[in-house]
Amino acid sequence: MKVLLINGSPHPDGNTAVALREMEKVFAQGGIETETMCVGNQAIRGCIACDGCAKAGKCVFDDAVNEAAPKFEAADGLVVASPVYYASPNGTIESFLDRLFYSTSFDKTMKVGAAVAVARRAGTTATMDALNKYFSISGMPIATSRYWNDVFGCAPGEAEQDGEGLYVMRTLARNMAFLMKSIALGKEKYGLPEREPRVGTNFIR
Repeated sequence: MKVLLINGSPHPDGNTAVALREMEKVFAQGGIETETMCVGNQAIRGCIACDGCAKAGKCVFDDAVNEAAPKFEAADGLVVASPVYYASPNGTIESFLDRLFYSTSFDKTMKVGAAVAVARRAGTTATMDALNKYFSISGMPIATSRYWNDVFGCAPGEAEQDGEGLYVMRTLARNMAFLMKSIALGKEKYGLPEREPRVGTNFIR
């Protein structure tokens, strides 16, 4: 099994990385392969709703989004971690996720998603709410922990002192691993849920 972890921080070795490394340790203990992509320090523009991806099969802007797409397709789970900027995810990770989810047509049903927020003080739950919406619109079960999936720290490495936050990350990884393995067994026996043709209804006709 494999998990793709996305680090949305512009600081590859900052506190967001501390949170993700704690999860990586648990995944490794469970025999789950991981790959981490750092996208927060890259120039990733937002989606322009051109629908070029429908023709090309990939986003028209060839950057980390297209690099991540096949990794996401091959993964059983996706962890998205963001620092908190103004009580929300930073702009880079939101632009990245907008384009990643919109430009990829593969079925994401039953891939497990987990959101992680890292902050100095506040805004973590609002950040998690925003990140979880990418999973919930795609038929992806959302992994949870024993508290909200947040870690606190300001100065680089300060998150190492957040004992509860690191405990939450380890628990999240264990729960995510269990969920992925359980879904794999369920798919073997029952397959994926039946899918109806999509019905799209606009508010204004």
